[in-house]
Amino acid sequence: MKYERFNIADSNLEKGMVVKGIVKTIKQYGAFIEIENTKICGLLYIEDMCVSRIKTPYERFSLGQKIDVMIKDIDKEKNRISFTHKELLGTWEENVKDFKQGTVVKGIVRETEKSKNGIFIELRPNLVGLAEYKENIEYGQNVDVYIKKIIPEKKKVKLLIAD
Repeated sequence: MKYERFNIADSNLEKGMVVKGIVKTIKQYGAFIEIENTKICGLLYIEDMCVSRIKTPYERFSLGQKIDVMIKDIDKEKNRISFTHKELLGTWEENVKDFKQGTVVKGIVRETEKSKNGIFIELRPNLVGLAEYKENIEYGQNVDVYIKKIIPEKKKVKLLIAD
């Protein structure tokens, strides 16, 4: 996709600003977002989409989708801008407040550790817990999990995958 070059130095954009954008292109490593009503396009890296370890940006966004993004960095010398989205999804404390120890909730498998130490389960895009390892669990699988323990001081949620 070819864009008319816009000099970011001529804009009033600043690091930390939240802007409305449109997903223009999706690559394996991230999504190119054009700030609404401008010709300015920047990159939202996959690791800045959410705290969950997703494999592709298509798990979060689609072409043409309108989203809010925060300006993470502006490189005026290289005329580049990068965005983040995960900061807009709430803090750990805000995300965990709706969950209670001793309850069963739905989650999505986001990573199974190769050493079989555990399985990361997404409870929300910005809240992940670690479940004890269990055989035959695959990435992207929807699972019911029992909330074994919530540890606010360590920002951890311990889980068990329900049978």
